[in-house]
Amino acid sequence: MSTTPARVALVTGATSGIGTEIARRLIADGFAVVVHGRSVQRGEAVARDLGPRATFLAADLTDSGAAERLVSETLAAHGRLDVLVNNAAIDHTGPLLDVPETEVRTTFETNTFGAIWMLQAAGRALRAQGEGGAIINVTSRLASIGVPTMSVYSASKGAILALTTAAAVELAPHGIRVNAVAPGMTNTPLYAEWVAAQADPEATIRHVAGAIPLQRIAEPADVAAAVSYLASPGASYITGISIPVDGGYLAQ
Repeated sequence: MSTTPARVALVTGATSGIGTEIARRLIADGFAVVVHGRSVQRGEAVARDLGPRATFLAADLTDSGAAERLVSETLAAHGRLDVLVNNAAIDHTGPLLDVPETEVRTTFETNTFGAIWMLQAAGRALRAQGEGGAIINVTSRLASIGVPTMSVYSASKGAILALTTAAAVELAPHGIRVNAVAPGMTNTPLYAEWVAAQADPEATIRHVAGAIPLQRIAEPADVAAAVSYLASPGASYITGISIPVDGGYLAQ
């Protein structure tokens, strides 16, 4: 039996939707996975469901020092860190000219600043280990296109897309790869709630799928598969890229 310790991944925002599926896939790939979220009750339930290779750590990434504490607690629990998946985010919609300052700040605090602080904390840990590693930022197709009422969200994710390429170059001498995955419309609980709120949910589903070349929206497992690849040894020569998981939407 091998005595090689399992590789360790930390997945932020992993207590629902895409984040949970990413954690599930990485566990299947052989990782020990730290599931992060703000809700202790929900996080512990997800970790139990994922099995013994999952542990839960709670943190609000908008709090000062939270990212550093989260990484430190991961190292204390597992002795190492190999992969960070920067997935924690909040949604935002609203007419750009009418968005209150507080909503802009709240969106950027989580989607942009929280992701930057996590990248810094994980990057320092990976540099100290001296074995390289991978940081994978979950952005959005909206980082690359314009959609009415989504400007603030798009800007928050666009900043992380730019950070991905710059960080990839800066951290490459340490063997740290930085990439992004950009999901399109994905079948998450948030999507289901949005569809249910429409006047004609079935027509909405047909319309959304009809705008995508592959004629369907993504499943969380589709996004998780891209993350799995970027976290794998097979992607050891890939850094600074963004993989769109959008059924060909951006190719149009």
